[in-house]
Amino acid sequence: MLTAFAGAFRTPDLRKKLLFTLGIMVIYRLGSVIPVPNVDVGTLHTCATNAQAGSQAGLYSLLSLFSGGALLQLAIFALGIMPYITASIILQLLTVVIPRLEALKKEGQSGQNKITQYTRYLTLVLAVLQSTTFVTLARNDQLFQNCPGVVYDTGAFPIIVMILTMTAGTGVVMWLGELITEKGVGNGMSVLIFTQICATFPQALWAIKQQRPGGAGWVVFLLVLGIGLLVMLAVIFIEQSQRRIPVQYAKRMVGRRVLGGTTTYIPLKVNQAGVIPVIFASSLMYIPVLYSQFRPNGWGASWIQSHFVRGDHPVYMATFFLLIIFFAYFYVSITFNPQEVADNMKKYGGFIPGIRAGKPTEDYLGYVLNRLTLPGSLYLGLIALIPMIAIGVLNTNSQSGFPFGGTSILIIVGVGLDTVKQIESQLQQRNYEGFLR
Repeated sequence: MLTAFAGAFRTPDLRKKLLFTLGIMVIYRLGSVIPVPNVDVGTLHTCATNAQAGSQAGLYSLLSLFSGGALLQLAIFALGIMPYITASIILQLLTVVIPRLEALKKEGQSGQNKITQYTRYLTLVLAVLQSTTFVTLARNDQLFQNCPGVVYDTGAFPIIVMILTMTAGTGVVMWLGELITEKGVGNGMSVLIFTQICATFPQALWAIKQQRPGGAGWVVFLLVLGIGLLVMLAVIFIEQSQRRIPVQYAKRMVGRRVLGGTTTYIPLKVNQAGVIPVIFASSLMYIPVLYSQFRPNGWGASWIQSHFVRGDHPVYMATFFLLIIFFAYFYVSITFNPQEVADNMKKYGGFIPGIRAGKPTEDYLGYVLNRLTLPGSLYLGLIALIPMIAIGVLNTNSQSGFPFGGTSILIIVGVGLDTVKQIESQLQQRNYEGFLR
């Protein structure tokens, strides 16, 4: 990996792309610490510190994770990239249900551009809804428990300005991500998420040492660091693991040319769903918590507050684990269609050795996919539970007490591997010495 980055900085055009990407990342971090208008910065800082250390730490942890803590600071980029991720997932799910979107997907690049445009519009709609929710909570002194006075003026116009500022910030974040994709290195949205998650790592690691005085703090710090590196190695191993299904293409005559006769394979990853099931499950777990916040005296609100606010409760952990397994199977079933793959293979004269083309190939692909999804979903569930288990084992005050786990480590490893692969592929296009030796 270090060799790839060193070679990229020695290549002029790749060096420009890397420096451009780093510049966008710096701009993104600056927007994540500048608060929106009408906010008492001193009170907000105190409230955010108490919320991160108290029982409310797990309430907005996913949004706070993707925003690099900007949500708890009510910054310009407080919503981060989360509205775009949600919009992308919704459009991807609707593609299976709505024939018009499915037709656009099959049109190629022009149809994909249209779907991207719809995603942008939906992102802005979701940004308005989410910013309205969080500004309303801050205005009513419900964003942070027992911490009033975050908002200076509760009038209509200042509140609208705060909502519009956050929504505009989401639009700017979308633009920055697309700039990285077009002129930088890596997938823009993924790089921005990577930036925000990495920004919280030093603070979370140092907090582990500070929670214990003297040498005990350093012992726990080094222990967490060692376990974290082992977790990263395990994640890299699983993320790179795949089942390769061999495919043979028969020879056929097209005019005077003989086509086919090649052997290839279908790569099926163990973790075919990526980090999406964890995001789905986390989002669903927030629904009852938000209900208990808006209706604190409603039916079941007290039970929800005692079982679902903190992530270290056994009921929360078991529910979260089962939801991840469910969404892993659900997402894989809608993103990988064995019937479509089997039909395409049959259309171009391809077949799996020992398996007849058509329906038997479809059944075989479905069987292999189901067998792979089980260990992949269990792996996702276990990785997602690591920070929650660390709360009890390390006796930390929040889920940030063990940063090497959950959604953060999956995104960091996934984005890092993908970016390095892109750099290496671009280096191979510019350096042919390895092919001539």
